[in-house]
Amino acid sequence: MRVFIVAVGSHGDVLPLLAIAAELRRREHAVTLAAPAPFAAMAARADLPFFALGTEEDYRLAAAEAELWRPWRGVGAMFRHVSAATEPVYRWLAANAQPGESVVVASTLALGARVAQEKLGLDVVTVHLMPLLAGSRADPPVLPGLPLPERLPARFRHWIGRGADRFVIGPAALPALNEFRARLDLPPVQRLRRWWSSPQRVLLTFPEWYAAPQPHRMPQSLQVGFPLADRFGDIAEPEPAVARFLEAGPPPLAFTYGSAMSRSQTFFRTALRICAQLGRRGILLAPQSGQVPAHLPDGVLHVPYAPFSRVLPRCAALVHHGGIGTVAQALAAGIPQLVVPVAFDHFDEARWLRRLGVGAALSRRRFTPGRAAPTLRHLLTDPRVAQACTAAKARMAQEDGVAEACDAVEAFWAGAEHSRQSGS
Repeated sequence: MRVFIVAVGSHGDVLPLLAIAAELRRREHAVTLAAPAPFAAMAARADLPFFALGTEEDYRLAAAEAELWRPWRGVGAMFRHVSAATEPVYRWLAANAQPGESVVVASTLALGARVAQEKLGLDVVTVHLMPLLAGSRADPPVLPGLPLPERLPARFRHWIGRGADRFVIGPAALPALNEFRARLDLPPVQRLRRWWSSPQRVLLTFPEWYAAPQPHRMPQSLQVGFPLADRFGDIAEPEPAVARFLEAGPPPLAFTYGSAMSRSQTFFRTALRICAQLGRRGILLAPQSGQVPAHLPDGVLHVPYAPFSRVLPRCAALVHHGGIGTVAQALAAGIPQLVVPVAFDHFDEARWLRRLGVGAALSRRRFTPGRAAPTLRHLLTDPRVAQACTAAKARMAQEDGVAEACDAVEAFWAGAEHSRQSGS
């Protein structure tokens, strides 16, 4: 099987697809990964042929854009950068992938793959990493910047979501997409969130115990486990200083605000005050320069990056932005989570964590030592939270989301081959 994997986004979007690519390659399939340029070194470590989308400077400028981290404005900023990858993805696939001879595995924002599917007849599997992307009429997601109370009727909340499609997502994404489609003599897309899912196969990479299947979900969708992928990140093992720090005292509180967030100074200043107020050690994970104060108190360590699977099991709790990959790693570690959502799916992930009983959420405005410290104290001392975290950890230990996703891709390809051979 020849596989072209396309991942558009930041670490949380790319690393799960990279992990799937590496496992498919281990299974002796011919695999090539297309992703933003900064992920070239990670692909090389996994021995994966790589096609760069944009430049490292393009990626840096996108991550530094202030509006990207605003709940509503972030949608427009995100699609400005996503649109820049649509035509390069299409041209790359048109030059290399052959209908009936290859399969494309594409992340949600790899819109060029869906265009190639329609124009060139390629077989495409769409990978949606988070429940928000699956959509639901019965249990609508919490939209960024619009935390409607769940006591409101689901029908009303779904209607509001349709309004977001029409007035926010559509104007941000569709003009550039449809201009490109017009040049290919393809009809315009009317509703992005309906179109961006492959009609052939969709993988929802979050387990049913985290977000249960919905009655109106896409019939072509298949739900698998979380594709844990941190070992494919910037380093595979913690630096010696991290190991020494973890061994030198009681489990610290861990704080991170995501790999691409470049405006987290207030978050980390608050983290220091929380550690002081609770009398806890802390580890601050911030890859972007200038986010953490230069002088840190004793008992607090800053590292640009450390693999969560090695570090979080030795931490007391995790405070973070709410990215789905970070959520999954903390579930696997069996520790409570405090989410301070920024944009995108973060608000919705906080909802699922509250339902599981393993976490809580505070808005950025309410994330102060006076509110966060007692919230964390409750998460750390409530036996019901501990029990829920232990149950989640046990469930995570029984799953291999990467292997399940690869099994699904192989089964999809086998089914497509059978259909072609039988002429159906």
